[in-house]
Amino acid sequence: MMLRLLLLISLLSLSESSTCTNTSDRALLAKAFASVSGFKPSWFFNTTCSISHINLSSRNLTGAISWKHLTNITHLRALDLSANRLTGSIPPSLWLLPNLTQINLSSNRLGGAAGLPKPASLNSSPLQKIDLSFNRFRNFTYLSNFPNLTSLNLSGNDFRVALPFWFTNLTNLEKLDISGCNISGSLRPISGLKSLKYLDISINRFTGNFPADIPSLVNLSFLNVSFNNFSGFLNSKYIDRFGNSSFIHAGNLTTTAAATAPDLHIKPTLRHKPPPQNQEINLGPIKKPKPRSKTRKRFILAASVASSIAALALASVLACYVCRKRRRARQSKWSISTPIQTPFRMEKSGPFSFETESGSSWVADIKEPTSAAVVMFEKPLMNLTFKDLIAATSHFGKESLLAEGRCGPLYRAVLPGDIHVAIKVLENARCLSRDDAAAMFEDFSRLKHPNLLPVSGYCIAGKEKLVLYEFMANGDLHRWLHELPTGAPNVEDWSADTWEIQSGAQQSSPEKMEWHTRHRIALGVARGLAYLHHARSKPVVHGHLVPSNILLADDLEPRITDFVASQDRSGGSTEDDVYSFGVVLVELLTGQRGSGDAVDGVRRLVKGGEGATALDSRLRGCGDSVSQMVECLRVGYLCTAESPEKRPTMQQVLGLLKDIHPTPLEMVSSHD
Repeated sequence: MMLRLLLLISLLSLSESSTCTNTSDRALLAKAFASVSGFKPSWFFNTTCSISHINLSSRNLTGAISWKHLTNITHLRALDLSANRLTGSIPPSLWLLPNLTQINLSSNRLGGAAGLPKPASLNSSPLQKIDLSFNRFRNFTYLSNFPNLTSLNLSGNDFRVALPFWFTNLTNLEKLDISGCNISGSLRPISGLKSLKYLDISINRFTGNFPADIPSLVNLSFLNVSFNNFSGFLNSKYIDRFGNSSFIHAGNLTTTAAATAPDLHIKPTLRHKPPPQNQEINLGPIKKPKPRSKTRKRFILAASVASSIAALALASVLACYVCRKRRRARQSKWSISTPIQTPFRMEKSGPFSFETESGSSWVADIKEPTSAAVVMFEKPLMNLTFKDLIAATSHFGKESLLAEGRCGPLYRAVLPGDIHVAIKVLENARCLSRDDAAAMFEDFSRLKHPNLLPVSGYCIAGKEKLVLYEFMANGDLHRWLHELPTGAPNVEDWSADTWEIQSGAQQSSPEKMEWHTRHRIALGVARGLAYLHHARSKPVVHGHLVPSNILLADDLEPRITDFVASQDRSGGSTEDDVYSFGVVLVELLTGQRGSGDAVDGVRRLVKGGEGATALDSRLRGCGDSVSQMVECLRVGYLCTAESPEKRPTMQQVLGLLKDIHPTPLEMVSSHD
């Protein structure tokens, strides 16, 4: 009985210890995600032991993680927070967790540096897989102390630096993806990685010699070096092995046949063994030989003449090649590069189906992708087809998908000539005929205004209509307002930017600068919408003006987009656009999402003379500007009147907004 009692006590003790550990880990997890909206602690209530795996992929998490609490979960082995909207930077302590083998933080809004601040004394990190793709990292630090690392994905960031030297230490690396990172310089830090099986360095600015500076191609099962600046020889066997799409605009590569191309990874061998010297050869019946001296002289003379002719021919070919290369270099400054006609290998003929992340799909009902031409308005000499769009978007893959709106999916692509575009599939325009769609695109290509995102081109593939826009790296107004850290005016730290609003603006408070920026955005949107309504004999109705359809240029100048996709919608009016602008204005001033309840609440406060209480907390603290902000809210009140005939026109709205702010702001942007 005593033994049984002791055994029962020990079991209860172990159970309590496990529960306490689990409770402690859950508490740390709750603290780590305390500032992250969308997180539910109940997701981990059923955990029966200490937390070793965290998988919160695609949970719509928004905000910044408190990493100091998360890194105290020392049993953590795998962390997956991909496909969310997490912000902030990654601390060095995360990389030093003793049991962490896999980490996936892809498709978020994380920034800063990727790695440790300096080489660590760590010699046996268990990390095997790291995925930081499609974030906002701007710099490398050190990832050299991970001898077990087999997979590293840093694609879709913006490093703008050369490849770090510590890549040479990742000797066990089997997969490396650094595509689309804006990296320049040489590939020599990775040229000695012999374990690589997957290498994607596309869409960068790498230079050097191909294939000498590339890791050994013997073990590679996947290679993509497209859109770089290499020089050298491209063996045709590499094209057969990896496909044409792996070498689109890879630089100045001369394609040669497999039998003649220089291959720096294969030692030359003699095709035929020469006969030994002084060996007697049986030539049949003995004949009287001719004088050897004359024969030898004739042979030497003929050989000399042939050698001279061959040398002259070779020199002529080289001279022509150099001249042609120089002429192309001079012309390349002004001419538009054309893509390779067969950028990748098609497994079959059409129709071609593409699936999005939400599970929906769209189909290009054509047999041959080259039959659907891409019309580029600003660069009409570009010879592009639907096949080139497939190649530029990785077969319209999920890694190129930017968003899925109500009008269809939006993809990012880099076209030949380093042209960054966004490609919108207009699902609502499938009913339009080819002629009507082409006429619509041609018509809207003529809409030119600094606050409109111009239509760059279009492609009609069967019933699918695709429209091309300039890619805007700063994203949209919705993200700027709601997804960035509180008080930060942009994706990066722009608190020091003055926008040249007025002399002495650097002495203005951050809140006042924030107000100036928001007023500038409101003024730009009003200008663009007023242009659509009043610049032509027939007004152009946008039909769906929301913050996500207002993109921000590098200087935060707003660009209205999606007005083409809205043209197939019926029932829209300019009064509806004015109401939508009023909602955007309310959202811009209050920081609240533009729901019907939020607009009604703000209207009641403005009507009761309490508009100042509705202002965004990030705008408060500047007494001399509050009256201007409230006046701006009153404009939003007028725009959101219930009766359409009581709403002002966009010309009137533009005049009201210009009257609110003093003249110095108009010096920055005067696009009437």
